[in-house]
Amino acid sequence: MTNIKNQKASKVLRQKTLKTAINCSGIALHSGEKVSITLKPAPADSGIIFKRIDIAGGGAEIKATYDNVVETTLCTKIGNSDGVTIATIEHLMAAISGCAIDNLLIEINGPEMPVMDGSAAPFVFLIECAGTLEQDAPRKAIRIEKNVSIDEKDRFAGFQPCKGSILDFTIDFDNPAIARQEHSVHMGRGVFKDELSRARTFGFLHEVEYMRANGLARGGSLDNAVVVSADGIMNEEGLRFENEFVRHKILDAVGDLALAGLPIIGRYTGICSGHYLNNQLLHALMADQDAWSIVPMTQDDLDGAYVEQRNAAKSA
Repeated sequence: MTNIKNQKASKVLRQKTLKTAINCSGIALHSGEKVSITLKPAPADSGIIFKRIDIAGGGAEIKATYDNVVETTLCTKIGNSDGVTIATIEHLMAAISGCAIDNLLIEINGPEMPVMDGSAAPFVFLIECAGTLEQDAPRKAIRIEKNVSIDEKDRFAGFQPCKGSILDFTIDFDNPAIARQEHSVHMGRGVFKDELSRARTFGFLHEVEYMRANGLARGGSLDNAVVVSADGIMNEEGLRFENEFVRHKILDAVGDLALAGLPIIGRYTGICSGHYLNNQLLHALMADQDAWSIVPMTQDDLDGAYVEQRNAAKSA
């Protein structure tokens, strides 16, 4: 009942798109090819749509939704019924979600997104340069109504009801440079940019060597990834955060969960999860119609996690 009252009292937010189109180019992580993208404003209620402009005909558009995910090995790849695919979309999707953009057309002239510096920060910068525009349509969200989870051996991904949007993540690697890390983020205004966007993708030296031998990671370098060897971190500049590894896993989860199509009000918990488990979690959530509802999104929904945190601290 409290949540209902708060929703009625708080102003419903409006959907947002970009004020103007903006573009950038970079190297694709796995193919090593140079690729260009253009972010364009899109009408209200259209969602996030990718468009392959290097392909002629009507089969070039792919809506960024969980049920259009066709592969989750090393990245998140979406595709359509014509066999057109776009890979490594998770960092851009994280930036779009973190900047609260609801409607966007993304034109790309190849099958894989540019990796940029391995984080979402360059995409946040693009969005900020273009500016955002409120649209004459209410913003909606998916509210988690009951627990839903995917448990696979030593990996876990789950949703739990709560006020606001919270992401908890735990990683555990058999390497002293990473080891076990835990982090929790209460997604409010500015949190994604300040706490998550700069965290870079990472990998182990032996994995990079194996991938290159198999035609992958051709565009990977110390300029766009944190590389860990048996002796430690190979990047001369070191880490951007003490726990940059787990922060990047949360960044990936933000991008993967954005494929729900609407912001999610609830708590996400990931334990050694990845693109595959995150996508399976969305499938499990949507398959259980009692586990979620679509509600108008208010400022209370964005700030709710902070309110709960403050109240818990006071009562402790």
